[in-house]
Amino acid sequence: MKIGKYDLYSVETSEFGLDGGAMFGIIPKPVWEKKVSADELNRVNMVTRSLLLVSDEKKILIDTGNGTKWEEKYKQIYDINTDQYNIEKSLGKYGFSSEQITDVICTHMHFDHIGGNTKIKSGEVVPTFPNAKYWISEENWKLANHPSQKDAGSFIEHDWKVLAENQMIEIIDGKENYKYAKVLDCKQEDINMDMAIKLFQYPKFIGNIGKGVVNLYKGQYGFYIKMGKKTASVKDENITIQEAKELFEREPGAIKTFDCKGKKVHLKKGQYGYYLNYKKNGKNVNKALPKNIDIDKLDSIDINI
Repeated sequence: MKIGKYDLYSVETSEFGLDGGAMFGIIPKPVWEKKVSADELNRVNMVTRSLLLVSDEKKILIDTGNGTKWEEKYKQIYDINTDQYNIEKSLGKYGFSSEQITDVICTHMHFDHIGGNTKIKSGEVVPTFPNAKYWISEENWKLANHPSQKDAGSFIEHDWKVLAENQMIEIIDGKENYKYAKVLDCKQEDINMDMAIKLFQYPKFIGNIGKGVVNLYKGQYGFYIKMGKKTASVKDENITIQEAKELFEREPGAIKTFDCKGKKVHLKKGQYGYYLNYKKNGKNVNKALPKNIDIDKLDSIDINI
């Protein structure tokens, strides 16, 4: 699969087993066991996988799985088997080596996600990817190094200690605002980076009306603007804050709204053509316009009420 300039690969890192009840939660065992068999210790077999993104400049791994540093005791507890799958062997299947990895993104620091960050070589724990920068969020870094009693069992220091000692870790705040975009008119495999960048420009900030924030959106039926609970359709994305203000002030059903002699005058279209609508002495007044009028050139100066 390819997204933009990146080729994507699914990289198997290990087989292991976890308690079926812990994995399926409130779903009763007779239900989940129809799909997944448990062993004599009620463990279900799973495979950990990483995602590899490859471009001309970068080879990026997202998570590294359980790793291979396990003592026999824990191999037995978690039924860990790296004979068939391990991250270096799986990378080799695609023609890559651990030395070629430029970046490792750690989604979080539980041992089943970053255990492959390091490995044992000649009796010492060393980086699995010696030329990579390891990216970790500040929140996860603090939690892993100062875990609560409940979380402590999920973190194993040798998965990151040697990386920190060699200044291979990049801490990021991890509080960026993520954007989502609906893909309405193409297939998943047709999405590329240029298309994604264009979609992510929405919502686009237009300006402020008083304390209200006006944003431009691209919806299923075209462009629209929104301020609080107010929305208005627009023909394209080239809209100014003044035009947005006029749209929000417009009478429902009005094509245009004019300020004329201190009154709001609305241009509307009815069964018999265009007409002006305004209030006079508290009452609604409708005034028909000539059938040959060019509404695009109509201005408040032309209106006689």
